[in-house]
Amino acid sequence: MIKSLLIANRGEIACRIIRTARRLGIRTVAIYSDADAKALHVRMADEAVHIGPSPARESYLVGEKIIAAAMATKAKAIHPGYGFLSENADFAQAVIDAGFIWVGPKPDSIRAMGLKDAAKTLMANAGVPVTPGYHGEDQSPDVLKMEASAIGYPVLIKAVAGGGGKGMRRVDAAKDFDDALESCKREAASSFGDDRVLIEKYILSPRHIEVQVFGDSKGNVVHLFERDCSLQRRHQKVIEEAPAPGMDEATREAVCGAAVRAAKAVNYEGAGTIEFIADASEGLKGDRIWFMEMNTRLQVEHPVTEEITGQDLVEWQLRVASGEKLPKSQDELSINGWAIEARLYAEDPAKSFLPSVGSLDHFDLGDEGRIETGVEEGDAISPFYDPMIAKLVARGDDRAEAIAELAAILDEVEVWPVRTNAGFLFNALLQPEFGAADIDTGFIERHLEDLVPDAEPDDAIRRGAAAIALAIDEGKESIGGLVGFRLNAPAHTGVALGRHGEFRTASPDEGEFAAVSGFRDDERVVAFYEGNAYEFELTARGSVGGHGVADGVITAPMPGKVTAVEVSQGETVTKGQRLLTLEAMKMEHGLTAPFDGKVTELGAQAGSQVTEGAILARVEAAEG
Repeated sequence: MIKSLLIANRGEIACRIIRTARRLGIRTVAIYSDADAKALHVRMADEAVHIGPSPARESYLVGEKIIAAAMATKAKAIHPGYGFLSENADFAQAVIDAGFIWVGPKPDSIRAMGLKDAAKTLMANAGVPVTPGYHGEDQSPDVLKMEASAIGYPVLIKAVAGGGGKGMRRVDAAKDFDDALESCKREAASSFGDDRVLIEKYILSPRHIEVQVFGDSKGNVVHLFERDCSLQRRHQKVIEEAPAPGMDEATREAVCGAAVRAAKAVNYEGAGTIEFIADASEGLKGDRIWFMEMNTRLQVEHPVTEEITGQDLVEWQLRVASGEKLPKSQDELSINGWAIEARLYAEDPAKSFLPSVGSLDHFDLGDEGRIETGVEEGDAISPFYDPMIAKLVARGDDRAEAIAELAAILDEVEVWPVRTNAGFLFNALLQPEFGAADIDTGFIERHLEDLVPDAEPDDAIRRGAAAIALAIDEGKESIGGLVGFRLNAPAHTGVALGRHGEFRTASPDEGEFAAVSGFRDDERVVAFYEGNAYEFELTARGSVGGHGVADGVITAPMPGKVTAVEVSQGETVTKGQRLLTLEAMKMEHGLTAPFDGKVTELGAQAGSQVTEGAILARVEAAEG
């Protein structure tokens, strides 16, 4: 067994790997950037090495620095986690050439599956069904557009070297193809250093089904059953579960068998995931499920597979990398119960899911279920990395029980002042269609209006906040002098609670109040309910100056890099027209005109770094 391990990653996956390594008696080495100097994974590891500035391209994506850190700490193996360099075959080879154990598949396997076009050809030759599409070498826009028309709209443009939802655009009509292609290629080049794309038929009732596979150096390959990852927003997985709803044994045998054939076709070793797209218009059927791609690494959603199989997949990785055979054979693996996972993101659904950064002054995810996180109270969410701050995992004897358990976990989420999508996730679980497993990858888009929580609290929540404000202090304190409460307010008392500077008296004895939790300090009350956070002012803070869309000023909603300026000064624009594109937290965010008018000011150039609140453009409303 490996005796010392460097983890070439950060956040919750680094913490996850450290926990298993510690249980196995393996010494762990963390790496960190400037932004992560005080991060949880750094505090957990036996040793930690600084590898550079905050941007990933100057730290976590620099293979030479990581290998140097392994040499300096006398680590014997390197685990890449997921993301960053986990599927970089050149880095894997460099690790092996430097004399370290690579905890992952062989570089040749990564290369074989890393380019989606070549992988589809390889899979077709191995008898694995593939999605109809264009995977050719000719990348000229005219040829790509012609192929899209031949396939038939809607189509999906995908980065050849892509992953994690980056570099993907759905196109519904030929008139939208050019803009979508340009945006996709730009994001692909930024994320992967490769702007090549392929075109696929977009399945209109798609389910995203993936199969966990594992191979060893002895030639053994098994599957650990399937997961359903159909609930997605902007091609990013949001809620995942195992097993897949509606999967009968015959279909399971067909799709899992195809996954094993796919892994064997590239002599696969270690953990991998074969991803399939299913046409679920008539339910899940073996002849309507097609190979999409293979992820040659551990997946974010691997905990749901662990929960239904009772296996530790990180331990499996470490044992296989050490030269051992797979811990279990296929006939020793079985499904036990149901598991469901929600990704808790630092983002604000009420503001079009803009990422939220800052200090976690109040951070409590409760003590139910399985929580995978890389932060603690007092830590900070930076703008440099993915906005996922935790994975919340529930298990039940059946799907209904698992859903109920996860809803209860989300109801207990307390995060402030960083905003999260917990309320959005809670609403998704309670949608009748979700409970009935009437799902596909368009579920969130169809129900978005119902899923995004109301930005303003109702009267019951306001009365609950009043109870917090009037409650007797229990003496519980947390960072910043915040205090807990118990519902013991005097009868017939009220308190003035402000929202956006407007105050209204509320009293807990005016009627039923929501069963909120929360805290207060000298200036505010923050109430948490069904995953949502609501702030109420206790004292007037004075007027706050600034700009807003009403006066046509477009400001940066967060720190980031301007990747494109799509208008010029003096240009006439229409409401909703994209003016600039800002890249932050690994995603592109389009900033659009708030109304018809003329661009009278441009405050940024493509390639420039901007701070939150910086004025990027100004639009003067059209007359009349």
